[in-house]
Amino acid sequence: MLYKTAFWGALGKGDTMKREDGESMSKVISVTEMFGKDVFNDAVMRDRLPKSVYKKLKKTIEDGAELDPSIADVVAHAMKDWAIDHGATHFTHWFQPLTGVTAEKHDSFVSAPVEGRVIMEFSGKELIKGEPDASSFPSGGLRATFEARGYTVWDCTSPAFLKEDAIGVTLCIPTSFCSYKGEALDKKTPLLRSMQAINEQSLRILRLFGNTTAKRVNPSVGPEQEYFLVDRQKYLQRKDLIYTGRTLFGAMPPKGQEMDDHYFGIIRERIGAYMNDVNKELWKLGVPAKTQHNEAAPAQHELAPIYEGVNQAVDHNQLVMETLKKVAGRHGMACLLHEKPFAGVNGSGKHDNWSLTGDDGTNLLNPGDTPHENIQFLLVLACIIKAVDIHADLLRESASDVGNDHRLGANEAPPAIISIFLGEQLEDVIDQLCSTGEATHSKQGGTLKTGVDILPDLDKDATDRNRTSPFAFTGNKFEFRMVGSSDSIASPNTVLNTIVAEAFKEAADMLEKAEDFDMAVHDFIKETLAAHKRIIFNGNGYSDEWVAEAERRGLPNIRSMVDAIPALTTDKAVKLFEAFGVFTRAELESRSEVEYENYSKAINIEARTMYDMASKSIIPAVIKYTTQLASSIAAVKGVCQEADVSTQTELLIETSKLLAEIKTALARLLEVTEKAAAAEGGKVQALVYHSQVVPAMEALRAPVDQLEMIVDKELWPMPSYGDLIFEV
Repeated sequence: MLYKTAFWGALGKGDTMKREDGESMSKVISVTEMFGKDVFNDAVMRDRLPKSVYKKLKKTIEDGAELDPSIADVVAHAMKDWAIDHGATHFTHWFQPLTGVTAEKHDSFVSAPVEGRVIMEFSGKELIKGEPDASSFPSGGLRATFEARGYTVWDCTSPAFLKEDAIGVTLCIPTSFCSYKGEALDKKTPLLRSMQAINEQSLRILRLFGNTTAKRVNPSVGPEQEYFLVDRQKYLQRKDLIYTGRTLFGAMPPKGQEMDDHYFGIIRERIGAYMNDVNKELWKLGVPAKTQHNEAAPAQHELAPIYEGVNQAVDHNQLVMETLKKVAGRHGMACLLHEKPFAGVNGSGKHDNWSLTGDDGTNLLNPGDTPHENIQFLLVLACIIKAVDIHADLLRESASDVGNDHRLGANEAPPAIISIFLGEQLEDVIDQLCSTGEATHSKQGGTLKTGVDILPDLDKDATDRNRTSPFAFTGNKFEFRMVGSSDSIASPNTVLNTIVAEAFKEAADMLEKAEDFDMAVHDFIKETLAAHKRIIFNGNGYSDEWVAEAERRGLPNIRSMVDAIPALTTDKAVKLFEAFGVFTRAELESRSEVEYENYSKAINIEARTMYDMASKSIIPAVIKYTTQLASSIAAVKGVCQEADVSTQTELLIETSKLLAEIKTALARLLEVTEKAAAAEGGKVQALVYHSQVVPAMEALRAPVDQLEMIVDKELWPMPSYGDLIFEV
């Protein structure tokens, strides 16, 4: 909590705050001293490296130049000494394979013993390149299972850092991961390629308007991370949470989120202590964690960082997710990152705030006070609108995962239809351009008057916000709201960078040749906006009317992950990615296969978990309950024939009926799951899981959730929703 930190900062070092009862509340947290202490950052490099080596490495980082091999040993030695000074015994090439999580193989600094003694060594070769077993990671057919060689390659643009946990202190070196033949087997490599593409094309746009100061343009990203916290002991009593990350059964509690009393509510002490630890861990790792609050649902929270370069933002978000889970265990809790851990309760996403920033401070998405006069901004805006319209299917696919199928389009998250929200001000400017050929004014916000004399009048923005839009302009950035809470943000940002690079290139190709630039850019903006205006929608994305309107406009409505995956391998997508060297056709086809396989595996695990829970826990509990009911009826009738046992009898009949439904649904689920498991792999198998197994799972859940509301709570074999989201 930054407000608290600021308060502590006013106290002297080592001071404590006293409560009214005289007990100390907390020790002072010095964020400035803590921040980045576990990072081999610029300050550390400047201090530990020879000046000439530092300059060469800095140039590599800033200019995107190739690393000079001659400095590798010097950098490695300095990095090793720094790490050892901080207690490190091992190093690892930290990378992001297609599993969706980070991977690391630890090697100690220990060299071969001589005369019973060892020397701590770390070479430039070890720094630059590692060699994990590529056959053990998903490749989608890029690698044969018997071909094991893969390489991790140091990404010096993302600083090395230290991780401290039960295993000790480890030096983590961010790396790319590729096959023996150079194919990307990870999420970082395509991201870095896309950054090269957007940088080159953005600079062309800036040069058109006379900007010669900017040498690099990088996307800046701030991902908002949502998550749930539940008590660990209750978590361990739910096999579905353990195996799948979400509850496969569960009736709604009497109270959910309908009172809107959790959102931005007071943070409870247990949660506050957890957030405090998370902040400290992240700050030490150089992650600029800034905002924390309760989200809409009970037990749901959010953490958001300050914007930073997309490569670091991706790496830092992976660290955020790891840290949220790790620290939760220390506090007797479990962190749930699944997009929909509780049916009927608000799910979790990850808003990806994206902008384009030059190294001279230029933000290409800053409209200024008079957007209608800002031709550079209007050109950039027109290109982005065009890119999103043409490649809406790719953008939707980049946010696809199994968990997001439960969230998108559920009136709690963006609809599955891609559209752009611009707000009244920009929409009015576009309307002027499209209708009259020129924009002469921009709507202004005016003054916000509260009607309270003591409160100051405030400047009011010219545009309200729209929480239902999947891709919304929010002042000087776009907010892509579809991304799932458990997902890496690498894929959506790779897509965003590449599709916008394509639009910039097409604009620059035409405008660089124009004899009359002013007229050409004016016509290009007008024609582009008119051609792609259909993607702009400022209304209620949750309404049924929008679904019908989107269909009329010809916008794709891709409802599931299985339906989204084909977008990766269309001729349009292959042409796009190959043109900018981001993906080859083979790399795209491999990712398509990996995603189909991931979907099938995830649904298979969920289905088998349901079968296991229902057959081993739920059915026995219901039988026990029905036996008790039958015994009660018999006992009462044995004592008094005239006694009314209609309630027990009705409960017995209803329970037995639902039990029979469970048995039937269970048999059906087993049948279709075995059918899906035996199906041909890839798309064919994924479609069987989607069309047959998922409905069978829903059919099993329905009677179980009804029985949870009937069976004695003492007999029910798992904690309820109420237990999980309100008792933490």
